[in-house]
Amino acid sequence: MDFISGAGATNVDLLYQGFDRLAGVGEELYCKDFSLQLGGGLPATLINLGRLGIDTRIATELSTDIFSEFAKAKFEENNVTPTNLYSGDKIPLNITSAIILPHDRTFYTYGKGSIEPDDKAKETFYNIASGSKITMMQLGGFLDVYKKLHDEGTILVLDTGWDDEMSFEKYNDYLEIADYYTPNQKEALQITGESTAKDAAYKLKRYFDKVVVKVDKDGCIGIDGDEYFFVKSIDEFHNVDSTGAGDAFLSGFMYGIFHDYSLKESVLFGNITGGKAVTAVGALSGYVTEKELLEYKKRTELIPILLMFSLRICSGIMDSVCSAAEIYFMESAKTVKTNPISCDLFQMQHDGSGESHI
Repeated sequence: MDFISGAGATNVDLLYQGFDRLAGVGEELYCKDFSLQLGGGLPATLINLGRLGIDTRIATELSTDIFSEFAKAKFEENNVTPTNLYSGDKIPLNITSAIILPHDRTFYTYGKGSIEPDDKAKETFYNIASGSKITMMQLGGFLDVYKKLHDEGTILVLDTGWDDEMSFEKYNDYLEIADYYTPNQKEALQITGESTAKDAAYKLKRYFDKVVVKVDKDGCIGIDGDEYFFVKSIDEFHNVDSTGAGDAFLSGFMYGIFHDYSLKESVLFGNITGGKAVTAVGALSGYVTEKELLEYKKRTELIPILLMFSLRICSGIMDSVCSAAEIYFMESAKTVKTNPISCDLFQMQHDGSGESHI
């Protein structure tokens, strides 16, 4: 029960940066910067969890090609133990070339998108996931494995991504066994049919006692039993590239659940890891260590306390100023009463010519 597991396809990104425009047909352009990185999705979430000191295990498809070797090395560097589900002779990963322009980007991808597991692959995944404290769920062929893990007491966290046809009816089998579901605002509105994030969150209580909805760059709303709350995003993080932000949020959120923090604290962890992810290009370039995560949490929680303390100090100063002013005016009133100014001094007297004289 001291690890987190998941099964999903591995993505590798080739990032080409520094173009002003796309090349025309038959034209060659040279980019100013290039990097090879693991892409987003379930593997990125598990890697970020590994960076936070949690033992993580992934069932994925790997082979002997250079991209698979690169992925294996990255998993092992980041405390993720990979187990292979593939036995063919092709490249089983999704390989994406991303052309990054100043205000847009375009993608070219090789691969089949997701894993289509046979019975042997399902058994392999179950063997590595059984006994985990948390297992990540994805839509696809592992539903029977998730059901067995649910019956064994594993905490299941569902992340669906966008689907034009998402609905309670379509996802019911997954929603019924998941302990947590972490949609963004667009996904929550689509799956519930509601028009506001708050209404969508309350409708999700049909399945969950603890509800989380990410409201884009603003932060995250949640419902924990009867408590509705909002956790603001971290102001100091400035968006460079939003790739992998949702995956990174999920890693921080699951870190909190894994260590038995409250739902609100777990959401704060997610806001920190998700916010840090957007400060660099690529799904895994911007991240925090466990020490940094806990320091951010402490600082963020201190802000309202310091603000309240400051307001109390200001209130005390104002009370003192008002008291001093009140004493001053009371003393002034006594002085006036003791030494009245004669109104005759200012009385205007008129003679017959109509001129005024003092």
